[in-house]
Amino acid sequence: MIKPAFVRPGEPVTVVGQVFDAPLVVKGKTWLPLAELLGWPIMAWYAKKRLPERSWLQALGVGVMIMPVVLGSEWAHNLAHAAAAQWVGKPVDAIRILWGMPLLVYYDINAQDVQPKEHIARSLGGPVFNALLAPLAYVFWRKAALTSCARDVAGAALAANLFLPTIGLLPIPFIDGGPILKWSLVERGLSIAAADRAVRKVNGLLGLALSLAGWIGIKKRRRLAGGFLLALAGWAFAFGLGLMKEQAEG
Repeated sequence: MIKPAFVRPGEPVTVVGQVFDAPLVVKGKTWLPLAELLGWPIMAWYAKKRLPERSWLQALGVGVMIMPVVLGSEWAHNLAHAAAAQWVGKPVDAIRILWGMPLLVYYDINAQDVQPKEHIARSLGGPVFNALLAPLAYVFWRKAALTSCARDVAGAALAANLFLPTIGLLPIPFIDGGPILKWSLVERGLSIAAADRAVRKVNGLLGLALSLAGWIGIKKRRRLAGGFLLALAGWAFAFGLGLMKEQAEG
């Protein structure tokens, strides 16, 4: 789920297409593919680190093939959400391209004309799609030669399609797990307000768990993973303490 502030109802945007009954929109020059331009050298660094005997020119060549696989997995994740939304008859209000990546926009995340099961189905679309792709990527990764470019590409696809549903299903608002938990509670009879309070409590506990995991990662010299987990912990704490809200009041 994405804040409605990314595109507001009636806000001037340029519609560049339509995907699964949702307008694909851009605003100004913020569509420029910054994520792709930054992702390329990062993927090249990964390729060089995996096989140090590669030249940097070779690593850049591998990086330019890995980058669209990794970022394309995120595109596919979001489009699968949009497909699920169309399937239940409650399409996404807009898909905004921001710096080369998609952001799903729901103007009213508590829309009363969307049933709890439909909210859950929309939120499950992305993780389910990635979970289906991961075994296929694993097969290609196992079959690829250890020092081949195909091994890098398949490995990146496997990592991306494991990472997205694993992190996405954490019960944090704005990502998939938060709405799934919230609307599951509403489906069981809680009011929306009570479900929001329950999600905040869960995020407080989740923040503690993620903080512990992050510090363990840093202690074991896995600083990147540890730092990422601590960032997630901060996000969870912000919701747990009410410093961030899923939708602005009023």
